Amino acid sequence: MDLKKAGRLGVGLSLAGVAGIMFMHWVVFFWAPTESTMGIIQRINYVHVPMAWITELAFGLTAFASVIYLWLGDDRADAAAVAAAEGGMYFCVALLIAGSLWGRVAWGTFWTWDARLTFTLLLWFIFLGYFLVRRSTSNPHQGRRLGAVVAIIGGLDIPLIHMSVYWFPTLHPEPVYLRPDGPTADSAFVITLIVAFFAYTLLFLGLLSLRYGVEVAEREWVLRSTRLNRATS
Repeated sequence: MDLKKAGRLGVGLSLAGVAGIMFMHWVVFFWAPTESTMGIIQRINYVHVPMAWITELAFGLTAFASVIYLWLGDDRADAAAVAAAEGGMYFCVALLIAGSLWGRVAWGTFWTWDARLTFTLLLWFIFLGYFLVRRSTSNPHQGRRLGAVVAIIGGLDIPLIHMSVYWFPTLHPEPVYLRPDGPTADSAFVITLIVAFFAYTLLFLGLLSLRYGVEVAEREWVLRSTRLNRATS
């Protein structure tokens, strides 16, 4: 993708995402009803659940782009993997913080070694290792290949997170809004969550496009500088 196009696309999507998030917060606080069991703390799910979706999307894209990089050796795939992984790290932190705040009210504790929580924290540490491994060698190509392997391993954790509430004894509730047999919640809750999903996804895609453009530009500058140094040496 042309860097100027990537920049314009990134800015447009990011602004649309910010506008959508502002609208989403209006919907959350002024239109969506208060859930009868959890009360006001339930509203944090309109941030927590989209964060979970984007975390899995970001790290899933990283793993997929890493497969492409190992297969084809295309440097653009590695740039996309890095951009997605950086976004995934930030959104995963937001996911864990929002979940801890909800857990403090629902379970009486900020953290418990529940299966889904544990697999999610493990995912964050795997991709922290992804960045560390990339910088563990003086050969950038070797670091990128080793990082790609770590990203693929991390991608295997994503299905475990999703299925953990079905496979393991867990405190974490099963899906209420997005179920194969249809939601069990009031339609107002579902509509609000859909608005949140779209808003945060647009923001993530915008930031991803911008970060990808920056990563490609940095690599092109390094490559030109290296060629110039060789020509003048």
